[in-house]
Amino acid sequence: MRIVVQRASKGRVLVDEQVTGEIGRGFVLLVGVTHEDTEKDADYLAEKIMGLRIFEDAGGKMNLSLLDVEGAILSVSQFTLYGDCRKGRRPNFMEAARPEQANRLYEYFNEKLRSLGARVETGVFGAMMDVELVNDGPVTLLLDSKKNF
Repeated sequence: MRIVVQRASKGRVLVDEQVTGEIGRGFVLLVGVTHEDTEKDADYLAEKIMGLRIFEDAGGKMNLSLLDVEGAILSVSQFTLYGDCRKGRRPNFMEAARPEQANRLYEYFNEKLRSLGARVETGVFGAMMDVELVNDGPVTLLLDSKKNF
């Protein structure tokens, strides 16, 4: 799994001009799933994200977690994180998991985050979405379960 973690002061997702998920302070996550990913990958990344200390404390140091600041998560499925642009000019998405596998693991990941104490809002899997966010910092991190095990 690949996840782009963006520290945000606010974010929301619209589908057909209707808000499907909205948060204030927290994380906007772009979540990609590949063929070999399992629940172990989702568990690892959910626990990593919930433990990330990337919010500033009173001294201005990144020392606080999402739970410490009572933040929320906006989780958005993003198969294009597995786009391969090495050849030609049009990305190849062969490394992205098939929709049924990706959706199952994406939903599992969101439930894992909830079980760890996060309030999780989402987009709509497979839909054309407008994702809005105000990146706080900016702070953006790329997590990949295959590179971190």
